[in-house]
Amino acid sequence: MAFDKTYDVVVVGTGAAGFATALGAVDEGLSVVMVESTAKWGGNSAKSGGGMWLPNNPLMHRDGVGDSRTEALTYLEATVGDEGRSTSRERKEAFVDGVDDFVETAQKHGMEFVRAAEYADYYPERAGGKIGRSIEHKPFNLRKIGTWWRSSQAPAAMPILTGDVWLLGRAWSTPSGLRRGARLVFRAVGGLARGAKLAGIGAGLTASFLHIVVVKHKADLWLESPLEDLVVTDGRVVGARVTHKGEQLTIGANRGVMLAAGGFDYNRQWRRKYHGIDGAPSGAPGNLGKPIDIAMSHGAATELLDDAWWGASVAATSASEPSFIVGERSFPYSIIVDAHGDRFANESESYVDLGHHMLEHDKVGPYWMVADRRHARRYLRSYAMDPRAVKAMRREGVLFKADTLAGLARLIDIDPARLAATVQRFNRLARAGVDGDFGRGNSAYDRYYSDPLVHPNPNLGPLEYGPFTAVKVVIGDLGTKGGVLTDTDGRALREDGSVIEGLYSAGNNSASVMGRTYPGPGSTIGPAVVFGLRAARHMARDR
Repeated sequence: MAFDKTYDVVVVGTGAAGFATALGAVDEGLSVVMVESTAKWGGNSAKSGGGMWLPNNPLMHRDGVGDSRTEALTYLEATVGDEGRSTSRERKEAFVDGVDDFVETAQKHGMEFVRAAEYADYYPERAGGKIGRSIEHKPFNLRKIGTWWRSSQAPAAMPILTGDVWLLGRAWSTPSGLRRGARLVFRAVGGLARGAKLAGIGAGLTASFLHIVVVKHKADLWLESPLEDLVVTDGRVVGARVTHKGEQLTIGANRGVMLAAGGFDYNRQWRRKYHGIDGAPSGAPGNLGKPIDIAMSHGAATELLDDAWWGASVAATSASEPSFIVGERSFPYSIIVDAHGDRFANESESYVDLGHHMLEHDKVGPYWMVADRRHARRYLRSYAMDPRAVKAMRREGVLFKADTLAGLARLIDIDPARLAATVQRFNRLARAGVDGDFGRGNSAYDRYYSDPLVHPNPNLGPLEYGPFTAVKVVIGDLGTKGGVLTDTDGRALREDGSVIEGLYSAGNNSASVMGRTYPGPGSTIGPAVVFGLRAARHMARDR
């Protein structure tokens, strides 16, 4: 059939999975166009911490850190297990075996990575667990991408690394935190002195991808160009129908179409259908699930639609989006309670576990993070950094403060006696240093976000001194994790296991190889980039 334009590869979506596919395409000498449905590129990846969980990676080899293919797969079996075809042994092996190719290819094209050397796997005590498997991009000079930065999905440009975050949370309460805060300041000042505008975490990662793919290799990237449908000939996907600048275009894809447009974070109808809640997403607003729906209409099988990259978030207000919380809930002098005033889980556990526990315990809520004054004075709380947001939180019933626990309980409509009993029990556990109820502080992961100056357990601190605060916590997420079922090379599969030739999917557009869990920091982006690159390699071979 006649096409308005033809490329070797059409990539739908501009997050890490899409960019890794485009990177592989240009590395193979293939032409590529990336289409983005919104006015902003970068997707959830640009808004994220930017870490990539990549076990047994070349940076670990370089640093002499012990890891192996066998240990990585042992750990994946111990954590992910068998949650369906998306988590098959073959897919796990493909992920682990694709790590070196992604890192080395990205470095060859100019990407610069560092290890988050202190960041533990989320279950480090399980067989094969390690510390330091996550890598991230060094702060990137945004001036290299010119005006493209203006349309990035990233909320801000800061030269920060995920390896900074755990210490910055206690930047004014511990010497190590203070030193890391000073390093961040010097890094920012040094960048300015060199005339650079540095961005780290997800902003830096996606900007570096764009620099390679679009600026250096001249690939096309179209904003406000949603996918409308796939073009199929004799059972093979040969192109895509896209609306671009108000015009309906039919784009040919000689080698394949990659669906990497994220999940359905903001599709309220799907969230209610598959999750039973409206959701409180922290991802990109353009994630509505349309490419997943289009793939399903062409016979693609799906898995894990009922799951997400769950966690706890501070409730949204008129002045702020939901604020995904990690370190805040893990630091001492705080607990999370349900609508009755009871603890129900280990507040320091991995965010996906806490999210699952919230869902299992009470989907409606509300939940409250209750803290004494030391929590506010000693630790950085991301949700409280914007004065306008704090005012809205107080005005809209998200944040409360009272001199006494009883007064706080009345403000949040909890029986004062019941909250007092919960706090008294927790305080006894904190003084003993052992959370006999939920094991908070037992894992090396728990202790990553903790205060080493608090004894005998760095995650536990009694709630004793007012004023006390309560912030409303809801079931949040970093994106949905169910989507198109794919094989070891990212090829879309039908329910019977046959391949839909020419159609690929990766990232949150696909069913995750990580199943219902979250093995380590960057378990969303790590598989996204590996399977994106594997798909591009397959397209290059599929002549």
